[in-house]
Amino acid sequence: MAPFEALYGRRVCSPIGCFKPDETRLYGTDLVKDALEKIKLIQEQLHIAQSRQKSYANQKARDLSVMVGEKFLLKVSPMKGVHPVFHVSMLRRYHADRSHVLDYNMTQLDESLGYEEEHITIVDRQVLQLRSKKISAVKVQLRGQPVEEATW
Repeated sequence: MAPFEALYGRRVCSPIGCFKPDETRLYGTDLVKDALEKIKLIQEQLHIAQSRQKSYANQKARDLSVMVGEKFLLKVSPMKGVHPVFHVSMLRRYHADRSHVLDYNMTQLDESLGYEEEHITIVDRQVLQLRSKKISAVKVQLRGQPVEEATW
């Protein structure tokens, strides 16, 4: 018994075919021709799949023209934070709105441009019932935010 067969419990399979190690075959032009046909078929299938994926990606792609001094918003994940290098797809056009302006007097930023949120009051309480567990949730108002923007 061959080591491969003893280890994996099956015969050795190669791109040419499955055979026993002591089995001998004559390799002729038919085998090479069959292998070349299979390779060509695989290449065609790969090309079809690549062109399909490319067409999907091209539908979502859009041209972005930017002028000097134009403002953009950067979509940031709270868990990841801001990274010095980011993809253009994370940029969104900015439309001026006074509610977006932060009051820097109330917010103390540290060296990493982060800040610690301070809780002012508890707005609401709620007990969520799962199958065998009760979870209490508290709606908290943060410093510098109106009651409407309180978070659970």
